[in-house]
Amino acid sequence: MSAQSHARSLEQLQFNPCETKLECAAQSVVSLLPDWPSGFSRNEEPEGSGIVVSNGRLIATADHVLGPARTARIRTLNGEIMDAEIVLRDPLTDIAFLQIDRQLPAFSLTKGYALADQACAIGNSFGLDISLTCGVISAKNVSGVGFNKIEDFIQTDASVNPGMSGGALVDHDGRLIGMLSAIFTRQSDANIGVNFAVSSELLQRVLEDFEEDGSISLGKPGLVLRPSKPASGKDNLAAYVGVEVIRVNPNSPEENAGIKVSDIILSASGRRIKRAGAYEASVALLGDAESLELSILRNNEIIPIIVNYKLKSE
Repeated sequence: MSAQSHARSLEQLQFNPCETKLECAAQSVVSLLPDWPSGFSRNEEPEGSGIVVSNGRLIATADHVLGPARTARIRTLNGEIMDAEIVLRDPLTDIAFLQIDRQLPAFSLTKGYALADQACAIGNSFGLDISLTCGVISAKNVSGVGFNKIEDFIQTDASVNPGMSGGALVDHDGRLIGMLSAIFTRQSDANIGVNFAVSSELLQRVLEDFEEDGSISLGKPGLVLRPSKPASGKDNLAAYVGVEVIRVNPNSPEENAGIKVSDIILSASGRRIKRAGAYEASVALLGDAESLELSILRNNEIIPIIVNYKLKSE
């Protein structure tokens, strides 16, 4: 094939002009084709999904989608297949990145979303190629569900099925608010309206770390926590839900801030802390030299404590 003919064939693979913002958003979602070893298969999700971020050459997906694969390919909305190099896998957040040689339309991320806002899920359901379903944002800042060590989920009732993990959760303007991650069910892996996406905040936090030096170094709590047991009594403060501090690590930011064993953490920078995982997520979302504003229940009194973190050594 001549260079001129090759150029024409690539032009034919370019995306058609999109008529709506959601249609444009679908061009930033790809089907993920992990190269699984012989004998390994997933019947309901023979393929996965990925989202184009950063400079258009980086694909984010859910780490569990890759499974035992060491290499992978992607298929774009217009059917083009290309190799993708796995450059980061982080099982703690269930986020992975792959690198491609071509530049594709990339998502813009947004943190501006609220309960009951429209949310649309875009992904490769059951390996049938990219499709879109819509619903609303059902909950924010969900953690401690048990899928990943570090969780900061957006919950949605938009229909999500196997194969859509690693796909996009977008707002009505097609901006990325989360990466599809998990379906909550106790009986079967089918949509029942409780679906989770890694928040754009956590995805952005991991992405920024990766782009800085090729690795990630999320903050870790200096506490050991357990769910608090509301005490009986007439004082309403005794019934507050939080997490109880049962250990403070020496020389940790929390010790330096004055947190003590038996303190009960109620919130962190506005996030309610009902499980230990919620506190872990709050710390993980911090950038370097940032702080958490905690509300602490101590001796039946709510007090504010600011914990200052420095994540990177000089």
